[in-house]
Amino acid sequence: MSAVVGGAVRVPAADGGTRGVELRAPREWADHPGPYASRVAFAAAHVVADPRGENVPGAPAVVDWDSTLAFRRHLFRYGLGVAEAMDTAQRNMGLDWPAVQELVSRSAAQARELGARIASGAGTDHRGADQLRTVEDVVAAYAEQVEFVEGTGSQVILMASRHLARVATSADDYLRVYDAILSQVREPVVLHWLGEAFDPHLAGYWGSADVATATATFVDLVRAHADRVDGVKVSLLSASHEVGLRAVLPDGVRLYTGDDFHYPELIRGDGERHSDALLGAFAAVAPAASAALAALDDGDLDRYDAEMAPTIALSRHVFEAPTYYYKTGIAFLAWLSGHQPGFTMVGGLQSARSVVHLARAFELANEARLLPDPELAAHRLGLVLAAAGVDVGTVVA
Repeated sequence: MSAVVGGAVRVPAADGGTRGVELRAPREWADHPGPYASRVAFAAAHVVADPRGENVPGAPAVVDWDSTLAFRRHLFRYGLGVAEAMDTAQRNMGLDWPAVQELVSRSAAQARELGARIASGAGTDHRGADQLRTVEDVVAAYAEQVEFVEGTGSQVILMASRHLARVATSADDYLRVYDAILSQVREPVVLHWLGEAFDPHLAGYWGSADVATATATFVDLVRAHADRVDGVKVSLLSASHEVGLRAVLPDGVRLYTGDDFHYPELIRGDGERHSDALLGAFAAVAPAASAALAALDDGDLDRYDAEMAPTIALSRHVFEAPTYYYKTGIAFLAWLSGHQPGFTMVGGLQSARSVVHLARAFELANEARLLPDPELAAHRLGLVLAAAGVDVGTVVA
């Protein structure tokens, strides 16, 4: 297990060696329970698995509801809205539809009670591939989930659909589906364009593998329904694409960055336009993101940059390829920080990252002073290393 010596810990390296890490004192982060004036910011939150549940691959999700809802209160504490039941919560990667329904219902009720903002994913994943063979089938499936999410009082995020990516034969098929759904939503929604780095099943979304061609289709859709679109959430991990896209969106339509590699510069903006935020990374760095957004509200760009800077290396590490396994890092950091009792995930996804990767996440969170109790975090890292058979030394009193 990890060796803790006088406020230091040893962690494993990929080459078989170890390195020492000095534990940094935790920072006293300021609460910010209200929203921000200059940006709208959502954190996409994970779910906490019940450690006694049969959360193995292919089994229905068994959720620790108390810890899951408590983590959302942690995000609300820092002025962040919650993007619920998104890919961070393991949609299409272990979180089945009955669990999604309970998650959105519980989370929306809590947000309403606390006066916090929530938006929740609506897709087509409650139906099997054998049930969705046509574009019309996809429209009907979307409509069912939209109706459910709206019924909870949550704003709707229209998630990208694996089923649509499979059955669509052209850009026109995408437009037919989204035209139908956007024509019937009660309130403006967020459109979610999730790139194939996050889900390979979504390759060629919007009818083309060429990003410029797909973007033209996407923009045409948004322009046709601008009054029904609060914003677009784009997760292509391309800062230049996002800057170009936000320049051509209709007035009043926000661009919620989903770029977990470049979010500080995109949220900061270029003096003319900026991105708002809907990020899985914000679930891992909520206190620091809050401090940065508060600085932005104060017009203090230097402080904004300084607050965001330590989060970048951590986020890029958590979201490194294969990016779709970033959820493992998010849950691991929540456990290290004391937000949940164990490092167990629905679908057994805790096995999706190596112990060397997890140790590096610990190291970067420590550098950013995001660990509320560094000694607890070091102890928990040691438990994971010991269970994996990695011995980096003996604990010294």
